[in-house]
Amino acid sequence: MKFSCEKYLLQGASAIASRAAASKSPITSLEGLQISAEDRLYVKGYDLKKGIVTGIDADIEQRGVIVVGARLFGEMIRRLPDGIVTVSSDEKDNISVKCGKSQFNILGISAEDYPELPRFDVQNSVRLPQRILKDMINKTIFAVSTDEVRPIYTGTLFEVEEDSLTLVSVDGYRLARRTEKLESSQFKKCSFVVPGNALSDVEKICTDEEGEVSISVGQKHISFELGDTVVITRRLEGEFLNYRRSIPESFQFEIKIDRAELTASIDRVSLIVSEKNSSPVRMTIGDGVIDCLCVTPIGRAEDVCTCEGDGKGLLIGFNDRYLKDALKASGRDELLLCVNSASSPCIIKAADGTEDFTYMVLPVRLHA
Repeated sequence: MKFSCEKYLLQGASAIASRAAASKSPITSLEGLQISAEDRLYVKGYDLKKGIVTGIDADIEQRGVIVVGARLFGEMIRRLPDGIVTVSSDEKDNISVKCGKSQFNILGISAEDYPELPRFDVQNSVRLPQRILKDMINKTIFAVSTDEVRPIYTGTLFEVEEDSLTLVSVDGYRLARRTEKLESSQFKKCSFVVPGNALSDVEKICTDEEGEVSISVGQKHISFELGDTVVITRRLEGEFLNYRRSIPESFQFEIKIDRAELTASIDRVSLIVSEKNSSPVRMTIGDGVIDCLCVTPIGRAEDVCTCEGDGKGLLIGFNDRYLKDALKASGRDELLLCVNSASSPCIIKAADGTEDFTYMVLPVRLHA
């Protein structure tokens, strides 16, 4: 095999595909990248759970396929000077990489041991702009669980309606929901759960430009086609939370707040919170003010945030990080904090009445 291409193209393709290469595996080839010189140059990473393949333009002198260690090859290409990179290999998997005055000679991995990406029958498909999917993932992925005890919650629920797409993430302490209208024609109704680590990769690959992403759904796999790149991942199986029943429909208190001001207050009082000295932020919601208090063995911190509405002196506690994550993800300047009691969920939504996002944070039980 022998090909030549621009360094920045090969570097970008290697970085994208490396997201799916295994960091450690008993199968050595899974720690590598498969580089195929065909009609175009294709770079693939696959750890048996998630696969990423991306294509770039290259001058193909001799077709073939090689497998190289993902980490070594990525660093090698990154440190080469800018210019045209020439990569060649022989029948013994000896690989030569040249660029300008720099040259590497390394031993590759047998391509015969590299697995093929799964093929599946498409049951449904959705198309939408990459920038919209990127925003939807960004505003929900923070609430994906990291607890492997309940694997279904380590992913995000996709709900496809006839004219809308909804993403929902939960981790037992909070919930994030984001809905977007689909401009294209009607789609088949379906729902599926995508692993959070795969969604994180999709978010990073998505651009803010006008490109589209095509989501294809099979019985056991989902693929995201983003221009020259395809991400394939397994579906997570199990019963996802009925989130509609979990979100209260009416509230005793609806308090209008300025997102930046409340975030700054929580930032200040949570300065004395650490892993060794954990403590909830105590919020007393009065008439036009929210008193924030935090007490740990280090000391005591207080701050006041203005608001619109009267919470009748309701005292409620929150994990500071969970609340700040939701406030940050909302992206709106004015929000509503909707609560019923000190032990019921707090709902955060847009103050202008739009319903494209909803965040739910469970309060922390306070001790005297």
